[in-house]
Amino acid sequence: MQNDNKNTLMFIVSAFVILIGYQFFILGPQQKKAEAEMRAKKAAQSQVAAQAGVPLDANGNPAPLRLSRDQAKAQSPRIVVDTPALSGSIALKGGRIDDLFLRKYAETTAKNSPPVELFRPEGAEHAWFADFGWAGANLPGLPDSRTVWTAAPGQVLRPNSPVTLTYDNGMGLTFTRVIAVDDQAMFTVTDSVKNNGTAAFQLAPYATVQRQGITDHLGKTQIVHEGAIGVLGSGKDQKLELAKYQKWKKDKPLTTFDSVGGWAGITDKYWLAALIPGQTEAIKAQYRVTNVAGVDVYDVNFVGPTQALNPGATLTQNTRLFAGAKTVPLLRKYQYGGAKPPAWWEFWSNAKAEIPRFDWAVDWGMFSMFTRPIFNVLEIFYKMVGNFGLAILALTVLLKLILYPMADKSYESMAKMKKIAPEVEKLKAKHKDDPAKQQQEMMALYQKEKINPMMGCLPMLIQIPVFYALYKVLTVTIEMRHAPFFGWIQDLSAPDPTTLFNLFGLIPWTPPQALMLGVWPIIMGITMWFQMKLNPTPPDPTQAMIFNWMPLIFTFMLAGFPAGLVIYWAWNNTLSVLQQGFIMRRNGVKVELFDNIRGTFKKKAA
Repeated sequence: MQNDNKNTLMFIVSAFVILIGYQFFILGPQQKKAEAEMRAKKAAQSQVAAQAGVPLDANGNPAPLRLSRDQAKAQSPRIVVDTPALSGSIALKGGRIDDLFLRKYAETTAKNSPPVELFRPEGAEHAWFADFGWAGANLPGLPDSRTVWTAAPGQVLRPNSPVTLTYDNGMGLTFTRVIAVDDQAMFTVTDSVKNNGTAAFQLAPYATVQRQGITDHLGKTQIVHEGAIGVLGSGKDQKLELAKYQKWKKDKPLTTFDSVGGWAGITDKYWLAALIPGQTEAIKAQYRVTNVAGVDVYDVNFVGPTQALNPGATLTQNTRLFAGAKTVPLLRKYQYGGAKPPAWWEFWSNAKAEIPRFDWAVDWGMFSMFTRPIFNVLEIFYKMVGNFGLAILALTVLLKLILYPMADKSYESMAKMKKIAPEVEKLKAKHKDDPAKQQQEMMALYQKEKINPMMGCLPMLIQIPVFYALYKVLTVTIEMRHAPFFGWIQDLSAPDPTTLFNLFGLIPWTPPQALMLGVWPIIMGITMWFQMKLNPTPPDPTQAMIFNWMPLIFTFMLAGFPAGLVIYWAWNNTLSVLQQGFIMRRNGVKVELFDNIRGTFKKKAA
């Protein structure tokens, strides 16, 4: 039974090592190799293009000349957007929202870092914008991307100060577009068309978010969804619909959905542009990708029902556009229309929602039953202490308290097993030629002492889902982006920026990524080594070697993980050592931590 226990523990540890190792040694290098090949290919193409005077796209095909961002902006007269959260402009050509920066978020942690760019005008590389309008079969004069709308001079789009655009097609139709914005990230676009003629028309409203080409880093990560996203369907059948950039392009270049209300858009890791129709409106939504002049154009759109526009009548369509950062409190605010959200245990329900499951724009993943509660608790602790690093430490203590009864049983079982180890060795020696009898006697001994050998595996089993959930939360929630801890850790979602191999910055040299071994990963490795040394060295040489090398392996493997995760692991190891030591003393078992450490160095010296 003891061997079975060791084998089970070895299996769990090995599986965990393989899981992290696959991410670190396989997926990571593959991604870096692909990015390096892409950069080399683009560099070669640029050289060819420079020599021939012809620009090329990523596939080596002739591509249209791309304008700079400022040049693209200059192709249209504009109305300024000026809110506490957003800056930019609206293009009168096309009546588009196509130029936005997020004032509250910087590109990097540097003091003079520019704000994050969200939308970019068409004509520039990697254009991203939102478009609205009306569609009608064989109906001339409908405004399109080339139409220049009219606006009263001096208008500036601010909260509580909407702007009005107009267009007369000269064929009896007058179009009016009123664009409003709140102080955060929600636009409301009200499109009206009046029939001043004598003939009736059939019109359908539409809205689209379009992205022309994507930057190299998008769609590469395996843990975060980036691409098309939406909650579409009808009633109870409404569900989250996703399409990652690469699969969207290769597997389903066109996907349609019939929906009543819902929402749909394009998301990055932290940023979202989502269209929100009226929640009682029947729409047909599309996820579509097409290739235009060598550029992949990703388009999420919806078309409303066709309506009759009789002479003298007016049709009106209201569409909202979310364009901003995916902060969970803000998404929930919009989801519930500004009302107080349900209690945390009701978050899986769609009750009371104005925008169904809008907070699912954050990629909680398939283990949302862990990730969402962990984020909720972190958010509560953050409000109390004002630092997400301290919130992570508090969360670790809370988890230890919640799981204490289970851990207590586990460590108690381990302590008892250590206490009866001499008797186990006697049984092994006594029945060394009869394995069945040896197993029977050991089981009888365990029953007599009320020991469950499998309980020793529980701490590792419990730690795995918590580790993954916290990793996911640190990776996908913008609240963790650029969140400082103390000292040199200015971004808990990024790896520790220091490294042993330049003496933590004393040597003016930046080592390769594989040698970025920071202070916190080293602290984590030391605490893990202490935890291993709390128990005697396994008698089996292979097991002993694995346990001896494991802290070093994990130190290098976790060095590239978010600093917040490494801090959690180091703190969790420290608490585990204290907890296990306390339980061992309570059960009358000697704590041999320092004896085992001294023994290790004596063996090396010998």
